Amino acid sequence: MTLKGKLTGDNVLLEKNAIEELHNKSYYGRPKGDNLEVSLTESAFLIYMEKIRVEFQGKEIGFEDFFLKASSLLKNFELFYIVYKDMRERGYYVQPGVTGFRVYPRGGHPGKTPAEFFIFVTSERIPLLLSQLRTHLGTVENLKKRLVLAIVDEESDITYYEVKKITPTGTYKLRLGKKLSTAILLEDRVMVWNPDVSLELQKDGFFGKPMDEGHLQLSLIESCYLLKKGILDIENKNKEVLDFDSFSKSASDIESNFMVKYSVYEKLRNEGLVPKTGFKFGTHFRVYKKIDDMIKLPHSDYLVHAIEEDHVFSLQQLSRAVRLANSVRKEMIFGTVDSHVDFFMIGRMRL
Repeated sequence: MTLKGKLTGDNVLLEKNAIEELHNKSYYGRPKGDNLEVSLTESAFLIYMEKIRVEFQGKEIGFEDFFLKASSLLKNFELFYIVYKDMRERGYYVQPGVTGFRVYPRGGHPGKTPAEFFIFVTSERIPLLLSQLRTHLGTVENLKKRLVLAIVDEESDITYYEVKKITPTGTYKLRLGKKLSTAILLEDRVMVWNPDVSLELQKDGFFGKPMDEGHLQLSLIESCYLLKKGILDIENKNKEVLDFDSFSKSASDIESNFMVKYSVYEKLRNEGLVPKTGFKFGTHFRVYKKIDDMIKLPHSDYLVHAIEEDHVFSLQQLSRAVRLANSVRKEMIFGTVDSHVDFFMIGRMRL
Protein backbone atom coordinates (compact mmCIF):
# COMPACT_ATOMS: atom_id res chain seq x y z
CA MET A 1 0.00 0.00 0.00
CA THR A 2 1.31 3.42 -1.01
CA LEU A 3 0.53 6.13 1.55
CA LYS A 4 -0.19 9.77 0.77
CA GLY A 5 1.33 12.87 2.28
CA LYS A 6 1.83 16.61 1.81
CA LEU A 7 5.05 18.58 1.84
CA THR A 8 4.58 21.25 4.51
CA GLY A 9 7.54 23.45 5.33
CA ASP A 10 10.56 21.19 5.76
CA ASN A 11 8.62 18.03 6.63
CA VAL A 12 6.03 15.76 5.05
CA LEU A 13 2.78 15.01 6.88
CA LEU A 14 1.44 11.54 6.09
CA GLU A 15 -2.08 10.25 6.58
CA LYS A 16 -3.20 8.46 9.74
CA ASN A 17 -2.54 4.93 8.45
CA ALA A 18 1.16 5.78 8.17
CA ILE A 19 1.62 5.63 11.94
CA GLU A 20 0.84 1.91 11.95
CA GLU A 21 2.39 1.06 8.58
CA LEU A 22 5.60 3.08 8.73
CA HIS A 23 6.28 4.13 12.32
CA ASN A 24 5.11 1.19 14.42
CA LYS A 25 6.58 -1.39 12.02
CA SER A 26 9.69 0.29 10.59
CA TYR A 27 10.20 3.36 12.82
CA TYR A 28 10.01 6.06 10.19
CA GLY A 29 8.93 9.52 11.31
CA ARG A 30 7.32 10.80 14.48
CA PRO A 31 3.58 10.74 15.28
CA LYS A 32 2.02 14.20 15.34
CA GLY A 33 -1.61 14.03 16.36
CA ASP A 34 -3.37 11.77 13.86
CA ASN A 35 -0.60 12.18 11.29
CA LEU A 36 2.95 10.97 10.86
CA GLU A 37 5.60 13.64 10.36
CA VAL A 38 8.62 12.52 8.36
CA SER A 39 11.77 14.49 7.56
CA LEU A 40 12.93 15.39 4.06
CA THR A 41 15.54 12.61 4.04
CA GLU A 42 13.06 10.01 5.28
CA SER A 43 10.51 11.19 2.72
CA ALA A 44 12.93 10.98 -0.21
CA PHE A 45 13.89 7.44 0.81
CA LEU A 46 10.24 6.40 1.20
CA ILE A 47 9.37 7.87 -2.21
CA TYR A 48 12.32 5.98 -3.71
CA MET A 49 11.07 2.78 -2.03
CA GLU A 50 7.57 3.50 -3.43
CA LYS A 51 6.05 3.48 0.04
CA ILE A 52 4.64 7.02 -0.11
CA ARG A 53 3.41 9.61 -2.61
CA VAL A 54 3.82 13.29 -1.83
CA GLU A 55 1.85 16.34 -2.91
CA PHE A 56 3.17 19.88 -3.02
CA GLN A 57 0.83 22.81 -3.73
CA GLY A 58 -1.91 20.41 -4.80
CA LYS A 59 0.25 18.46 -7.26
CA GLU A 60 1.96 15.10 -6.80
CA ILE A 61 5.72 15.30 -7.22
CA GLY A 62 7.98 12.38 -8.05
CA PHE A 63 11.36 11.45 -6.64
CA GLU A 64 13.37 13.80 -8.87
CA ASP A 65 11.21 16.86 -8.22
CA PHE A 66 11.03 16.11 -4.51
CA PHE A 67 14.81 15.74 -4.36
CA LEU A 68 15.30 19.12 -6.04
CA LYS A 69 12.77 20.77 -3.74
CA ALA A 70 14.36 19.24 -0.65
CA SER A 71 17.79 20.43 -1.83
CA SER A 72 16.44 23.99 -1.89
CA LEU A 73 15.10 23.63 1.66
CA LEU A 74 18.01 21.87 3.36
CA LYS A 75 21.65 22.72 2.69
CA ASN A 76 23.66 19.69 1.59
CA PHE A 77 20.48 17.62 1.45
CA GLU A 78 22.08 15.17 -0.97
CA LEU A 79 24.78 14.34 1.60
CA PHE A 80 22.18 13.61 4.28
CA TYR A 81 20.21 11.45 1.86
CA ILE A 82 23.27 9.42 0.83
CA VAL A 83 24.17 8.70 4.47
CA TYR A 84 20.57 8.05 5.55
CA LYS A 85 20.01 5.59 2.70
CA ASP A 86 23.29 3.82 3.50
CA MET A 87 22.43 3.44 7.18
CA ARG A 88 18.92 2.17 6.43
CA GLU A 89 20.23 -0.35 3.92
CA ARG A 90 22.70 -1.57 6.54
CA GLY A 91 19.74 -2.39 8.78
CA TYR A 92 19.90 0.51 11.23
CA TYR A 93 16.92 2.51 12.44
CA VAL A 94 17.67 6.21 12.03
CA GLN A 95 16.00 9.33 13.40
CA PRO A 96 16.89 13.04 13.10
CA GLY A 97 19.33 14.16 15.80
CA VAL A 98 21.20 17.20 17.10
CA THR A 99 24.22 16.49 14.88
CA GLY A 100 22.23 15.24 11.88
CA PHE A 101 21.11 11.70 12.73
CA ARG A 102 20.80 9.52 15.78
CA VAL A 103 21.22 5.81 15.12
CA TYR A 104 19.91 2.86 17.12
CA PRO A 105 21.85 -0.36 17.69
CA ARG A 106 21.02 -3.42 15.63
CA GLY A 107 18.19 -5.22 17.37
CA GLY A 108 17.06 -1.96 18.97
CA HIS A 109 14.64 0.74 17.89
CA PRO A 110 13.00 3.95 19.13
CA GLY A 111 10.90 3.27 22.20
CA LYS A 112 12.82 0.10 23.04
CA THR A 113 16.48 1.09 23.29
CA PRO A 114 18.43 4.35 23.50
CA ALA A 115 20.28 5.56 20.41
CA GLU A 116 23.80 4.15 20.13
CA PHE A 117 25.54 6.98 18.29
CA PHE A 118 24.98 10.32 16.59
CA ILE A 119 26.18 11.04 13.05
CA PHE A 120 27.58 14.32 11.80
CA VAL A 121 27.43 14.42 7.99
CA THR A 122 29.81 16.39 5.79
CA SER A 123 31.58 16.37 2.43
CA GLU A 124 35.27 15.79 1.77
CA ARG A 125 35.32 19.28 0.21
CA ILE A 126 33.92 21.15 3.23
CA PRO A 127 36.59 22.34 5.70
CA LEU A 128 35.84 21.15 9.23
CA LEU A 129 36.31 23.66 12.05
CA LEU A 130 37.76 22.26 15.25
CA SER A 131 35.30 24.44 17.18
CA GLN A 132 32.42 22.81 15.32
CA LEU A 133 33.72 19.31 16.02
CA ARG A 134 34.23 20.09 19.71
CA THR A 135 30.70 21.47 20.00
CA HIS A 136 29.21 18.29 18.53
CA LEU A 137 31.47 16.13 20.68
CA GLY A 138 30.46 17.99 23.83
CA THR A 139 26.76 17.71 22.97
CA VAL A 140 26.95 13.99 22.27
CA GLU A 141 29.04 13.24 25.36
CA ASN A 142 26.51 15.07 27.54
CA LEU A 143 23.95 12.62 26.15
CA LYS A 144 26.37 9.75 26.90
CA LYS A 145 26.49 8.71 23.25
CA ARG A 146 29.19 8.23 20.63
CA LEU A 147 29.95 10.68 17.82
CA VAL A 148 30.44 9.39 14.29
CA LEU A 149 31.73 11.57 11.45
CA ALA A 150 30.33 10.53 8.04
CA ILE A 151 32.42 11.98 5.21
CA VAL A 152 30.97 11.70 1.71
CA ASP A 153 33.58 11.83 -1.06
CA GLU A 154 33.18 13.12 -4.61
CA GLU A 155 32.01 9.70 -5.84
CA SER A 156 29.42 9.48 -3.02
CA ASP A 157 31.31 6.80 -1.11
CA ILE A 158 31.08 7.24 2.65
CA THR A 159 33.85 6.84 5.21
CA TYR A 160 32.80 6.68 8.85
CA TYR A 161 35.06 7.86 11.67
CA GLU A 162 34.45 7.69 15.39
CA VAL A 163 35.53 10.77 17.34
CA LYS A 164 35.99 10.60 21.10
CA LYS A 165 37.75 12.41 23.90
CA ILE A 166 40.63 10.57 25.48
CA THR A 167 43.02 11.06 28.37
CA PRO A 168 46.12 9.10 27.34
CA THR A 169 48.29 7.91 30.21
CA GLY A 170 51.50 5.94 30.55
CA THR A 171 53.75 4.38 33.16
CA TYR A 172 56.84 6.60 32.98
CA LYS A 173 57.83 8.57 36.09
CA LEU A 174 60.45 11.31 35.89
CA ARG A 175 63.23 10.48 38.37
CA LEU A 176 66.03 12.70 37.09
CA GLY A 177 67.76 15.01 39.55
CA LYS A 178 68.03 18.79 39.42
CA LYS A 179 70.74 20.82 37.70
CA LEU A 180 72.45 17.83 36.15
CA SER A 181 74.48 19.85 33.68
CA THR A 182 74.63 22.88 31.42
CA ALA A 183 73.67 22.27 27.79
CA ILE A 184 74.35 24.48 24.77
CA LEU A 185 71.79 25.76 22.28
CA LEU A 186 73.24 25.56 18.77
CA GLU A 187 71.11 26.32 15.70
CA ASP A 188 67.96 24.22 16.11
CA ARG A 189 68.98 21.67 18.74
CA VAL A 190 70.72 21.47 22.09
CA MET A 191 73.92 19.57 22.92
CA VAL A 192 74.78 17.88 26.20
CA TRP A 193 78.55 17.40 26.34
CA ASN A 194 78.82 15.68 29.73
CA PRO A 195 79.03 11.90 29.03
CA ASP A 196 77.52 10.81 32.37
CA VAL A 197 74.60 13.21 32.09
CA SER A 198 74.08 12.26 28.45
CA LEU A 199 73.77 8.60 29.44
CA GLU A 200 71.45 9.38 32.36
CA LEU A 201 69.13 11.53 30.26
CA GLN A 202 68.82 8.87 27.61
CA LYS A 203 68.71 5.79 29.81
CA ASP A 204 66.53 7.05 32.66
CA GLY A 205 64.54 9.77 30.94
CA PHE A 206 64.38 8.55 27.33
CA PHE A 207 65.45 12.00 26.15
CA GLY A 208 67.49 12.85 23.07
CA LYS A 209 69.63 10.83 20.71
CA PRO A 210 73.39 10.19 20.97
CA MET A 211 75.46 12.08 18.42
CA ASP A 212 78.34 9.78 19.28
CA GLU A 213 79.61 8.04 22.39
CA GLY A 214 79.23 10.45 25.29
CA HIS A 215 77.44 13.33 23.55
CA LEU A 216 73.67 13.73 23.43
CA GLN A 217 71.52 15.79 21.06
CA LEU A 218 68.22 17.09 22.43
CA SER A 219 65.32 18.49 20.45
CA LEU A 220 64.13 22.00 21.22
CA ILE A 221 60.98 20.65 22.86
CA GLU A 222 62.83 18.15 25.04
CA SER A 223 65.30 20.86 26.06
CA CYS A 224 62.55 23.30 26.96
CA TYR A 225 60.86 20.66 29.11
CA LEU A 226 64.09 19.77 30.93
CA LEU A 227 64.84 23.46 31.45
CA LYS A 228 61.41 24.12 32.94
CA LYS A 229 61.76 21.09 35.23
CA GLY A 230 65.11 22.42 36.47
CA ILE A 231 66.98 19.33 35.25
CA LEU A 232 69.24 21.23 32.83
CA ASP A 233 70.60 24.74 32.53
CA ILE A 234 70.90 25.99 28.97
CA GLU A 235 73.24 28.58 27.49
CA ASN A 236 73.52 29.94 23.98
CA LYS A 237 76.76 29.92 21.99
CA ASN A 238 77.75 33.22 23.62
CA LYS A 239 77.57 31.60 27.07
CA GLU A 240 74.45 33.60 27.93
CA VAL A 241 72.14 31.75 30.32
CA LEU A 242 68.64 31.19 28.93
CA ASP A 243 65.61 30.95 31.17
CA PHE A 244 62.34 29.32 30.08
CA ASP A 245 60.93 32.49 28.51
CA SER A 246 64.05 33.41 26.55
CA PHE A 247 64.60 29.83 25.39
CA SER A 248 60.99 29.38 24.28
CA LYS A 249 61.17 32.71 22.42
CA SER A 250 64.31 31.57 20.58
CA ALA A 251 62.64 28.25 19.78
CA SER A 252 59.51 30.05 18.54
CA ASP A 253 61.66 32.12 16.19
CA ILE A 254 62.88 28.84 14.70
CA GLU A 255 59.48 27.10 14.71
CA SER A 256 56.43 29.36 14.74
CA ASN A 257 54.08 26.84 16.41
CA PHE A 258 56.66 25.78 18.99
CA MET A 259 54.59 26.67 22.06
CA VAL A 260 51.55 24.78 20.74
CA LYS A 261 53.68 21.67 20.28
CA TYR A 262 55.39 22.25 23.63
CA SER A 263 52.07 22.47 25.50
CA VAL A 264 51.02 19.09 24.11
CA TYR A 265 54.46 17.57 24.75
CA GLU A 266 54.46 18.73 28.36
CA LYS A 267 50.97 17.36 28.96
CA LEU A 268 51.95 13.97 27.50
CA ARG A 269 55.10 13.79 29.63
CA ASN A 270 53.20 14.79 32.75
CA GLU A 271 50.72 11.96 32.07
CA GLY A 272 53.50 9.37 32.14
CA LEU A 273 53.93 9.06 28.37
CA VAL A 274 57.12 9.32 26.33
CA PRO A 275 56.74 11.47 23.20
CA LYS A 276 59.37 11.36 20.45
CA THR A 277 59.34 13.03 17.07
CA GLY A 278 56.66 11.81 14.68
CA PHE A 279 58.25 13.32 11.57
CA LYS A 280 58.52 9.98 9.75
CA PHE A 281 54.77 9.57 10.18
CA GLY A 282 53.92 13.10 9.09
CA THR A 283 52.82 14.18 12.56
CA HIS A 284 54.33 15.95 15.56
CA PHE A 285 54.86 13.03 17.93
CA ARG A 286 54.93 9.29 18.15
CA VAL A 287 54.08 8.37 21.72
CA TYR A 288 54.94 5.41 23.93
CA LYS A 289 52.88 4.29 26.91
CA LYS A 290 55.78 2.27 28.29
CA ILE A 291 59.51 2.05 27.56
CA ASP A 292 61.82 -0.24 29.49
CA ASP A 293 64.94 0.02 27.36
CA MET A 294 65.89 2.56 24.67
CA ILE A 295 68.04 -0.08 22.95
CA LYS A 296 65.03 -2.37 22.51
CA LEU A 297 62.51 0.32 21.70
CA PRO A 298 58.94 -1.04 21.38
CA HIS A 299 56.46 0.11 18.77
CA SER A 300 54.81 3.39 19.70
CA ASP A 301 51.15 3.40 20.67
CA TYR A 302 49.91 6.75 19.38
CA LEU A 303 50.53 9.37 16.76
CA VAL A 304 49.77 12.81 18.20
CA HIS A 305 49.37 16.09 16.33
CA ALA A 306 49.16 19.42 18.16
CA ILE A 307 46.57 21.95 16.95
CA GLU A 308 45.24 25.30 18.12
CA GLU A 309 41.64 26.11 19.02
CA ASP A 310 41.06 27.91 15.69
CA HIS A 311 42.30 24.95 13.64
CA VAL A 312 40.45 24.05 10.44
CA PHE A 313 40.74 20.46 9.22
CA SER A 314 41.19 19.59 5.58
CA LEU A 315 39.31 16.30 5.41
CA GLN A 316 41.71 14.89 2.84
CA GLN A 317 44.57 15.50 5.28
CA LEU A 318 42.53 14.07 8.14
CA SER A 319 41.82 10.95 6.10
CA ARG A 320 45.52 10.51 5.29
CA ALA A 321 46.55 10.92 8.93
CA VAL A 322 44.04 8.37 10.23
CA ARG A 323 44.77 5.88 7.46
CA LEU A 324 48.53 6.11 8.06
CA ALA A 325 48.09 5.64 11.81
CA ASN A 326 45.90 2.59 11.25
CA SER A 327 48.31 1.13 8.70
CA VAL A 328 51.12 1.15 11.29
CA ARG A 329 48.80 -0.09 14.06
CA LYS A 330 48.64 3.14 16.01
CA GLU A 331 45.86 5.42 17.21
CA MET A 332 45.57 8.94 15.77
CA ILE A 333 45.19 11.58 18.47
CA PHE A 334 44.90 15.35 18.20
CA GLY A 335 46.02 17.54 21.09
CA THR A 336 44.07 20.80 21.18
CA VAL A 337 45.60 23.81 22.88
CA ASP A 338 43.76 26.80 24.34
CA SER A 339 43.71 27.60 28.08
CA HIS A 340 44.50 23.92 28.66
CA VAL A 341 45.26 20.81 26.60
CA ASP A 342 42.60 18.29 25.58
CA PHE A 343 42.99 15.17 23.49
CA PHE A 344 40.59 13.48 21.13
CA MET A 345 41.01 10.38 19.02
CA ILE A 346 39.73 9.87 15.48
CA GLY A 347 39.61 6.38 14.01
CA ARG A 348 37.92 4.50 11.18
CA MET A 349 34.63 2.90 12.16
CA ARG A 350 33.32 -0.27 10.58
CA LEU A 351 29.55 -0.50 10.69
